[in-house]
Amino acid sequence: MELLNQRPFKVDAASALFKSAAFPEGSGPDFVNAAARVSFEGTPQEALAKFRAIEGLIGRNRKTRWGPRTLDLDLLAVGQLILPDRKSFAHWQTLLPARQRLETPQDLILPHPRMQDRAFVLIPLAEVAPDWRHPVLGLTVTEMRDGLPAEACAAVERLDAEVPRV
Repeated sequence: MELLNQRPFKVDAASALFKSAAFPEGSGPDFVNAAARVSFEGTPQEALAKFRAIEGLIGRNRKTRWGPRTLDLDLLAVGQLILPDRKSFAHWQTLLPARQRLETPQDLILPHPRMQDRAFVLIPLAEVAPDWRHPVLGLTVTEMRDGLPAEACAAVERLDAEVPRV
């Protein structure tokens, strides 16, 4: 969080820490998840490049899609922006799970095409942006979280440790 709160970013809010099973199942040890709402003056592509640079500083090596990782910073959304377009977004949102393991988009897809399916994303995100409305689905973060199966939400455990406040 400290690295994320350096120029050109400013962390406006950070969630608590949450523990969940690695995704996809069996891809490594449990994950610790958090969400942050950040300010950034630049393009989404520049923000993503900066995220990747921060991951590299922490030792992230992108050898295997969805493999074990020391840090994974995802750009979930930028306001109501849809990138690169609705058709591409729809393709990646509906891509079959078997193909998701093999295919990586060449362009940045916003909002994150499967955020609405993942309790480990929506539970922390609801702490920092509960009222953000998905520009395609029309649902708020709170509505997406509350629409998930109860067992998926129960599998995301809030940790006592706090995210370093910046």
